[in-house]
Amino acid sequence: MTIDVQKSQSPKDKPLDPGALGFGKIFTDHMLLIDYNEGRGWHSARIVPYGPLSLDPATCSFHYGQLIFEGLKAYRTAQGKVVMFRPAQNMKRLNISAKRMCIPQIDEEFALKAIAELVKVEAGWIPDAPGTSLYIRPFIMGTQPFLGVQASESYTFCVILSPSGAYYKGGLARIYVEDNYVRAVRGGTGFAKCAGNYGACLNSQVEAQAQGYAQVLWLDGVERKYIEEVGAMNIFFVIDGQVVTPELSGTILPGITRDSVLEMLRSWEVPAAERKISIQEVSDAYKSGKLQEVFGAGTAAVISPIGELKWGEQIMDIGGGKVGPISQKLYDNLTGIQTCRLPDPFGWVYAVEG
Repeated sequence: MTIDVQKSQSPKDKPLDPGALGFGKIFTDHMLLIDYNEGRGWHSARIVPYGPLSLDPATCSFHYGQLIFEGLKAYRTAQGKVVMFRPAQNMKRLNISAKRMCIPQIDEEFALKAIAELVKVEAGWIPDAPGTSLYIRPFIMGTQPFLGVQASESYTFCVILSPSGAYYKGGLARIYVEDNYVRAVRGGTGFAKCAGNYGACLNSQVEAQAQGYAQVLWLDGVERKYIEEVGAMNIFFVIDGQVVTPELSGTILPGITRDSVLEMLRSWEVPAAERKISIQEVSDAYKSGKLQEVFGAGTAAVISPIGELKWGEQIMDIGGGKVGPISQKLYDNLTGIQTCRLPDPFGWVYAVEG
């Protein structure tokens, strides 16, 4: 399959102030589209001017949520080169989500090639200030118009780009432990990156923010005691010198930053465990003075240190308002590798040619 490129005849002004970018609010001049039809497969790959999509009101994704997405980043290095961070893993995870949502598999190698081509076209949009990047949002949605509950026979793979600054601006995050609603249950879609997972979380997030908290810490959907994710990130605890993160059990998204953190910690010979961890264990560790650090890890924020957890009436003040040494070292090394300021011993950086 070839990729047709149709350049915009009315390019937008690029933002000049990196500090005013925000996250996911500004979009580049072009987007990538690939169509799928049953019997024909994926076809008609094209880069076209960014703009609205024309969809029938009966499009199945509007009604039944047959929609998955990914998130990754491109960076401009100090040498002026353009790189992406572990994009092949995003394409692999996209197909895992697709399988769960009854969406046809896409050729991972071609999808990555097409995304790289889009990034080349939009290279002038990549900011180079510290903490900035070009956020890449691929998604696949069912496009067949019908109201019967069944899998679509047509799909669109779309990729849009957004020059972005920091996801969270400064300070340690304050997190509210959700003990009413749940995010996912085993056998559901918790491990997939599908739109409905996030829509169902918004009510809790709004309630937490009304109390002054940045995000929600989710507990398991059965016993309501085991920790799962924090907001849209995986979560890590440093307890008495060991780093602990919830194990992947079908309800937790297998984060690419999560995997990178674990691999990096083990390369440093820092004890790291993937296992069940209850909110009671975290509370007990806090009371005994063994809870040293808590941080979230995800594509958007990379590493987000957490300074406070609120569980019921208990408020856990973590680290005395300072970023912990493990959180800081992980952030410095991950962002250093992502922007090629540091060597990449893991082979994570993908060079965008051209």
